Amino acid sequence: MHKFFCLSFNIIDERMTIDDEEQVHHMKGVLRLNPNDEVEMFDEFGNEYDCVIDGVSDKQISLRITMSRMAPPKDESVRITVACAIPKNVKMDDIVDKLTQLGVERIIPLETERTVVRLDKLKKFLRLERWKRLAKSASQQSKRNTIPIIDSVRSIGEVLSEAVNFELKLIPTLAGEHRSLKEVFAVSKVKKVLVFIGPEGDFTEQEVMAAMNAGCIPVTLGKEILRVDTAAISVVSFIKFHENS
Repeated sequence: MHKFFCLSFNIIDERMTIDDEEQVHHMKGVLRLNPNDEVEMFDEFGNEYDCVIDGVSDKQISLRITMSRMAPPKDESVRITVACAIPKNVKMDDIVDKLTQLGVERIIPLETERTVVRLDKLKKFLRLERWKRLAKSASQQSKRNTIPIIDSVRSIGEVLSEAVNFELKLIPTLAGEHRSLKEVFAVSKVKKVLVFIGPEGDFTEQEVMAAMNAGCIPVTLGKEILRVDTAAISVVSFIKFHENS
């Protein structure tokens, strides 16, 4: 069964309306859904709904709710925020897509000293809107019941300024002394994790020191030098595996 997103203010009593132009086109023109077809829906709070389509037009789709399921408490699983340097050789689009599928709660596109890709104000806005659309689409495709928060492009200093809000902060790096993820999670029982992912060429020594001063733990991802997207997926996959093991 297909799953789609609907803002809560479009849900009234036992009915909801889809009026997002792109989503209406996808449901009507691409999937060719019709009245009486059954679909799953979710809102921005993680509530889920079983619905039956009862009206299709060029501008909106109306649905009747047959069953509702309230979102579980957020503290039931590890909540992961990934601050990832915008990569040079792979698309940030792919990173947003994969991290959404893995259940990451928040993604922060990161500019560091060695980040090659530099976006002007307009491109930052346009990319952010695109990444939000991709996160929404990946959430629907993977049938998760929330859409990750996608921040605007930020500096490492800006992200470190809120590091105190996380129980565990990790910064994978190739230089200096570092611990393995296995060592860290063997003694850590946490629910809110911040992970930094560096650019091609790694973080600078000054950035790593600043992160450590903010409470970040330097970790290794093994002997191999990983691309940005591979590093991000590897760390999150390990955390999810550890949580479910």
